[in-house]
Amino acid sequence: MALTPWPHLFHLPLHSSSSSSSHLFFYSQSQSSPLLRITETSAAFSPLKVSSASARCYKSATEPDTVSDDEAGDRDSVKTANGGSVTVTTTSFSGDSLSLGIREPVYEVEEVKANGTISIRKINRRQLLKSSGLRPRDIRSVDPSLFLTNSMPSLLVRENAILLNLGTLRAIAMQERVLIFDYNRKGGKAFIEALLPRLNPKNMNGGPSMPFELEVVEAALLSRIQRLERKLMDLEPRVQNILAVLPNKLTADILEQLRISKQTLVELGSRAGALRQMLFDLLEDPEEIRRICIMGRNCTLKRGNDAVECSVPSEKQIADEEEEEIEMLLENYLQRCESCHGQAERLLDSAKEMEDSIAVNLSSRRLEVSRVELLLQVGTFCVALGALVAGIFGMNLRSYLEEHVFAFWVTTAGIIVGAIVGFYLMYSYLKTRKIL
Repeated sequence: MALTPWPHLFHLPLHSSSSSSSHLFFYSQSQSSPLLRITETSAAFSPLKVSSASARCYKSATEPDTVSDDEAGDRDSVKTANGGSVTVTTTSFSGDSLSLGIREPVYEVEEVKANGTISIRKINRRQLLKSSGLRPRDIRSVDPSLFLTNSMPSLLVRENAILLNLGTLRAIAMQERVLIFDYNRKGGKAFIEALLPRLNPKNMNGGPSMPFELEVVEAALLSRIQRLERKLMDLEPRVQNILAVLPNKLTADILEQLRISKQTLVELGSRAGALRQMLFDLLEDPEEIRRICIMGRNCTLKRGNDAVECSVPSEKQIADEEEEEIEMLLENYLQRCESCHGQAERLLDSAKEMEDSIAVNLSSRRLEVSRVELLLQVGTFCVALGALVAGIFGMNLRSYLEEHVFAFWVTTAGIIVGAIVGFYLMYSYLKTRKIL
């Protein structure tokens, strides 16, 4: 007895504009029976839409193809066992494919060229990487969207660009131009004010000009340190006035001004300290300085000793001179930054000492108040003892003392003398124990 194979059933719903639903069933029974059979639940149905370009159905591995392609359209005719046909219309969606990639950010930057021209442009990340020769991870240090995470100042040197992150100033310096992010912020405006005079040939006084990227670095450091120094100069007299007033005048307004000034000094000192550390690390790394010097030249750095090799001897000499100039430049701004940081630390120490003095003064006043409270409590205790005696004699019980004329005066005098003696004894005891 031959085994009959289990029928294979495929159920495809066919969408129709009519209210009645249509379904298409494909199933196979045996090799002798046809492969395709169609059961319709509705007479009218719309063609089945398939995402592929064509649909083909085969009877078996040994039988020929029963699908014929029509050149007039994308229609496939499938022959059934009864000789009929079913037409299936297919639609291609190759032109409507959706892009699932992440949208690239577009930066609005201010471009300053070596001749001093300024323009505002929009550039996406891919164009920025292609024009500057940077890698995606390099852009993170100057990306304005990562302002909170990349708050530490940095100066990154790459083969064709220098990335500057100095607080609110974020820029990419190249050989003939510089791109400034967030150019409307204070850092960007101060940088533009410091850079443009340096690009004017009238301000060079006939001396040799530095390369454009070095002018950008110096203008960035100058604008940043000048802002710190200006803020310190505005804050110093205010702190001095508060320190002069505080010992004699303790009010809520003065203490609030001291708190705000102290908070500003802490912030100023941290910024100056971070910038100082960046300059110090840069001076301690001669490779970074040499990489700045060889930008735009046919020079390379030897591995091991970081020596500069140039195809033209004159370029090597110029690179060595620029290295010394860059070191002197960084040393100058490092000293100015240390001076600013030191002055901020001194003012902060003075404010902390004043806070300690205020705390001591308030503690001494609280101690005096506590001593007065203790004396009052001792006096109240002694008077309470006298009130206890008076309360005893105030009971409505006969003691026969009321029959004597001088009993009242003697009792009153005894209460007063007892209270005074008790207060003196308590005061002497507290004085001996150094409580008062």
